[in-house]
Amino acid sequence: MNRQQILDLPSMPLAGPSYPAGPYRFIDREYMIISYETDPELIRHHLPEPLQPLAEPVVHYEWIKMPDSSGFGSYTETGIVIPCRFGEEEVNFVSQMYLDVEPPISAGREIWGFPKKYAHPKLELVKDTLTGTLDYAGQQVAMGTMGYKHESLAGNGAKTTATLSKTQVNLKIIPGVDGEPEICQLVALNLTEITVKGSWIGPGRLHLVPHVNAPVADLPVRRVLGAHHFIADLTLPFGRKIHDYLKP
Repeated sequence: MNRQQILDLPSMPLAGPSYPAGPYRFIDREYMIISYETDPELIRHHLPEPLQPLAEPVVHYEWIKMPDSSGFGSYTETGIVIPCRFGEEEVNFVSQMYLDVEPPISAGREIWGFPKKYAHPKLELVKDTLTGTLDYAGQQVAMGTMGYKHESLAGNGAKTTATLSKTQVNLKIIPGVDGEPEICQLVALNLTEITVKGSWIGPGRLHLVPHVNAPVADLPVRRVLGAHHFIADLTLPFGRKIHDYLKP
């Protein structure tokens, strides 16, 4: 292969790249987000500078089922998002993510710096209960439940679209071959081409179990504030660098 052919590859390995070139389109992406209060000092510990905590110590625990994802196929992920501030803008810092398919793990980490690890999340409707679970290394470390479609927000797509449009921020760290950080930066992105197909709120509960390699319980649940279930089509575009730790 010549230089240009190598540069045109979307990803490694050369023989069968892990994922194609983006951006990436998602159809019928289904979310269950349980919002809760935790300890303020723990939120400060989990936020990299220059991100700053908000006045309210709120965390969002998310399950996302993606049955139709261009380039990635069908998969489910789950994890923790911390609302915070970057300068004057309120943003969401993506703290932990766990999912069950290799291509979006590789792409998520290499392109946007999403903190993705391989595990076994599941989001399903069981009788009258929307149920999310996370298993890591054979142990269940998270379980969330929500009353199914108790209160419809289908007529309020603007609010759900605003939730999806909020700036997401990741800490992207990629070492060089000498073991020193070659990329160490905060990366931001905004989902686009959003079409909300349904949106509901209702009662929710969340149970987190301490685990050394899936430390979701390091931000313990003090009080559940509510749960939000919605389905949408959207596009995941490329992001932008907003802070470089390697520059003085």
